[in-house]
Amino acid sequence: MNRWQPRFFTIWIGQAVSLVGSSLTQFVLIWWITQKTNSPGALATAGIVGLLPTAIFSLLSGAIADRFNRRIIMVLADSITAVCMLVLVILFATETVQLWQVYLLMFIRATMQSFQQPAASASTVNLVPKNWLARVAGMNQVLQGVMTIAAAPLGALALAFLPIQSALLIDVFTAILGITPLFFYAIPQPNKPETALTLAALLKDIRGGAAYILNRPSLKRLYGITGLVVLTIMPTFSMTPLLITQHFQGGVNEVALIEGFAGLGIIAGGIFISIWPLFKRRVLTVLISFAISCATVALTALMPQQFFWLAIIWWTISGFAFSTGNAPLTAILQTKIPNEFQGRTLALLNMVYGFAAPIGLIIFGLLGEAFGVQAVFILGGVLSTLVCAGSLFSKKLLSVEQE
Repeated sequence: MNRWQPRFFTIWIGQAVSLVGSSLTQFVLIWWITQKTNSPGALATAGIVGLLPTAIFSLLSGAIADRFNRRIIMVLADSITAVCMLVLVILFATETVQLWQVYLLMFIRATMQSFQQPAASASTVNLVPKNWLARVAGMNQVLQGVMTIAAAPLGALALAFLPIQSALLIDVFTAILGITPLFFYAIPQPNKPETALTLAALLKDIRGGAAYILNRPSLKRLYGITGLVVLTIMPTFSMTPLLITQHFQGGVNEVALIEGFAGLGIIAGGIFISIWPLFKRRVLTVLISFAISCATVALTALMPQQFFWLAIIWWTISGFAFSTGNAPLTAILQTKIPNEFQGRTLALLNMVYGFAAPIGLIIFGLLGEAFGVQAVFILGGVLSTLVCAGSLFSKKLLSVEQE
C-alpha cells in the first residue's frame, strides 16, 4: 500500500460516516416539516435556509481554506454542526420546538458546511496523486449514492422505533466519528500567501479566485450553465416528499423506497464512470449525463399514481445519470485549476449554486402552491434538460479542457 493511502482512506471513511449521519437526520427533519405543514412553501423555505449560507459565505470560506489549516477548519465546522444537533435534540425532547427554530439551526448548520466543504474538497488534491483524482471523484459519487440509500430508509427506520430526538442524536455520534481521524493525521497545505492576513488581503484573495474563473471564458460558461441547471432542478429534490404524499398517495416508506433506489443509481453511476469514461472529452459526459438526469425527473412526475413502480425506475435512472455527470465535472475542476486557487474557485462554484438554488426554490415554491407539486417536477425537468442540451452547441464550453 502506498504511503498516502492509509491517511486518505481513514479521513475519507470518517467523513463518509459523518455525511451518512447528517443525511439521515436531514431526512428526519424534512419529513417532520412535511408532516407538520404539508406545504411546498415550507419545504422550499427549508431548502432556502439550507442553501443560502453557501451563497453568502462561500467566497469567504474559500479564501480561508486557502490561507488557514484546512484540518482545523473541518474540525471546527463539524463540531459546531454537532452542537446545533444537540440543541435540536433538547428542543424536541422538551417538546418546545417551533418551526422557526428548526429553520434557524438548519441555517447555522449549513453555514458550517459552507466552510467545511471547500476545505475538504481542496484537501483532496493534497492527499492523493493526480492520477487518482478521477477515481476519488467516482468514489465520492458512490458515497453520495450510499448516503441517498442509507438516509431515507434508515431515517424511516429510526422514526419507526425512536422518538425524533433520539433519531437526531445519531448525527452527533457520527460527527464525532468523522472528526476523530483529523486529530491523528495531518493534511498537507498549499503554499500560503506571503502577505499577512488583513481584511484587505482577504478581499484580494477573494477577488483573485473570482478573476481566475472570469478570465477563462470556458470555465466561466461552465459555472454559468451548472448554475442554471441547479436553479431549475434543485426545487424538485427539496419537494420529493410532497410528490410522493400528494401525487402518488404514499408515506414515509414510499419516500424511503424511491430515495433508496435513487441512491443505488448514484452508486452504479459512480462505479460505471470510474471504469468507463464514456467520452474522451469529459465535458460531453457532464452535459449529456445531466440532460438525461433532468429529463427523467420530469418523466417521474408524469407517471400516473398506479405506476409508482415506473416512477421509481425513472428516478433511479436520474440518479445514475447525475452521478456519471457530476464525477467528471469535479475531475475537470480539480485538474484545470491550480492547487493554490482550489479553495476559492470551488467556493465560487458553491456560491453560484447557493444563489441559484434559493432563487429556484422561491420561484418553484410559489409555482407549487399555485399549480401543485407535480408541475414543479415537470417544468423543472424540462427547462434543465433544455439548458444542458443547448450547451452542447457552445464551442467555448466544449473547449474547457483544452483552454
